[in-house]
Amino acid sequence: MTGRLYGVGLGPGDPELITLKAARLIGSADVVAYHQGVGKSSNARRIAVGLFPDGVVEEVLQYPVTTGTTDHPGGYAGAMAAFYEECAQRLGAHLEAGRDVVILAEGDPLFYGSYMYMHDRLAGRFETEVVPGVPAFAAATAAVAAPLVRLTDVLTILPGTLPEPELARRLADTDGAIIMKLGRTFPAVVSALRQAGRLEGALYVERASMPEERWLPVADVDPASVPYFSLIVVPGDTKPAPVGRGHLDLSAPARTNPDSPVGTAELLVVGLGPGPDRWITPEVTAALADVQHVIGYAPYVDRVPQREGLTRHASGNTVEVDRARLALDLALRGERVAVVSGGDAGIFGMAAAVFEAAEDAAYADVPIRVLPGLSAVQVVAARAGAPIGGDFAVMSLSDRLKPWSLIEKRLRAVAEADLVLGIYNPASRSRTTQVADAQRVLLEQRSPDTVVVVGRDVGRAEESLTVTTLGELDTATIDMKCLLIIGASGTTVTGAGQAWTPRFTD
Repeated sequence: MTGRLYGVGLGPGDPELITLKAARLIGSADVVAYHQGVGKSSNARRIAVGLFPDGVVEEVLQYPVTTGTTDHPGGYAGAMAAFYEECAQRLGAHLEAGRDVVILAEGDPLFYGSYMYMHDRLAGRFETEVVPGVPAFAAATAAVAAPLVRLTDVLTILPGTLPEPELARRLADTDGAIIMKLGRTFPAVVSALRQAGRLEGALYVERASMPEERWLPVADVDPASVPYFSLIVVPGDTKPAPVGRGHLDLSAPARTNPDSPVGTAELLVVGLGPGPDRWITPEVTAALADVQHVIGYAPYVDRVPQREGLTRHASGNTVEVDRARLALDLALRGERVAVVSGGDAGIFGMAAAVFEAAEDAAYADVPIRVLPGLSAVQVVAARAGAPIGGDFAVMSLSDRLKPWSLIEKRLRAVAEADLVLGIYNPASRSRTTQVADAQRVLLEQRSPDTVVVVGRDVGRAEESLTVTTLGELDTATIDMKCLLIIGASGTTVTGAGQAWTPRFTD
């Protein structure tokens, strides 16, 4: 009969925070295993050693490398993978012999812990139980006695090893936050907090629940003094109140930012291109580096790097005019504002929504400038070859703002005119039949052999491009991530599979 594997959480460091269940299992174990660094003693053993039974077998799982270099041919990842395999073999031998094995884990076993790598390798072979432990951030929050999140606040737990721009973005977007894995990352973490406007009120906690525990404002910490057992608490109460139309007092003489210019500011509407940062124009990059507010659909706002002095206002995909009014309100107060769109803002983007909202006489004095971006139809066409080398049209199949009868009328007109057609918004979760309907309408006047290009997530890691025909187009595979290009009668495909349309056709 084989033994049983236990992953036992010890809590953050104070032995009195070990759960009763964890204490019982440690006290009856045949084998107790724990990790430790090279030339260091195990903190997990220090916490739990008073519970070890007489005669227990101790298995020291010593990391081959922590932050240093390694001569392993697979580098750090290879050295660690080999280490975990060797540990699993050692512990597996005990389990095969019928001995119960307790693996000690500081904090909680499945929360940034090394136990999980043993679990991955052994849980499928042996009976296993995981005993939760008090995580370090809970002890840190208790130490500073600051409410972390309230009511519907969102809590985000972040590793300090994230790239600084990504860390800043996530800090700006969340209510409460915990930042772990500090040490050498601390200066970059402080910079990210500053960029996100969250440095004030952020608290540094070192060795929570241990005798050496201390805490102080992050801004007061000496970066050279930050050990591994430290983290940062960003209470949700420290997040600035959201700025929205309901929060703006337009009669107030003071502006939302003291550095704002006097009077109404120019409102920018910018296109970010279809995805990769390399497709954002230098003009747009320069403009975004100077604004105080960025407003847009959440996935597009997320693409704008967080920095100090920037407030990001993200919202859903069906409130374009509301976003435009917020931007106009801020511009009226002298704030420098950019409304962002994917692709080109003037092609089924936010530019038209801004001008629509600006028809209100209250915004008559707000100057609006649109900065172009690379459009999705351009990049799909470039990937395919040159299918829009001649005359072409673009349409959206979304019937949210116009009736389907009008879309059908325009599809027939484009087909009759023998234009190449770029189709935006071909489908969504709630619009599942329009592509098939459009295919049917086009086939009334177009040959089934008409070339069709389907671009999905072009420019992103999941990019795919399919060249097919109108008759063979599988409409069930088309979703909101796709853009279609329907060729004209003169559109052809080369031997290499590239589509192109002559500049001049009869």
